[in-house]
Amino acid sequence: MRLSVVIQPEDFDVSHELAQLRQGDARVGAVCCFVGTVRERNEGSDVASMALEHYPGMTEKSIQTMLEQAQQRFDIYAARVIHRVGLLQPQDQIVLVAVTSAHRGMSFQACEFLMDYLKTQAPFWKKEVTPQGERWVDARVSDDQALARWGIQASNAV
Repeated sequence: MRLSVVIQPEDFDVSHELAQLRQGDARVGAVCCFVGTVRERNEGSDVASMALEHYPGMTEKSIQTMLEQAQQRFDIYAARVIHRVGLLQPQDQIVLVAVTSAHRGMSFQACEFLMDYLKTQAPFWKKEVTPQGERWVDARVSDDQALARWGIQASNAV
């Protein structure tokens, strides 16, 4: 199985990434992907930009472990996570999570599992710039609840 993690400041081409993920694997009957983007509003305020930081090496290792957990839980063939860092603007793509499998059910579940994990456990720090000033973005209680349905407890939310 092919598992890959890429952390980069550059944008990504979803069509290209999905083609690469399924290339040469005739078993693939389903491809599921999620693309997260910067919202123009969050928590009632306009968002002018968002800065994402991470610890190189540690972040990739954490996400690779998450991909391995998805592989153990779901019957998937390949999975890819691309996460951007640096300064992003509203409507910019932040994250791609893509999964292949024989059938849609496993792809949907694995993709959702990976996003729930990313939202609460991946070591990223997000800072939004709003008219009221800069603020760090914390995990939400609903993010922890989403992760808990997979049997993983997190206590990151405020």
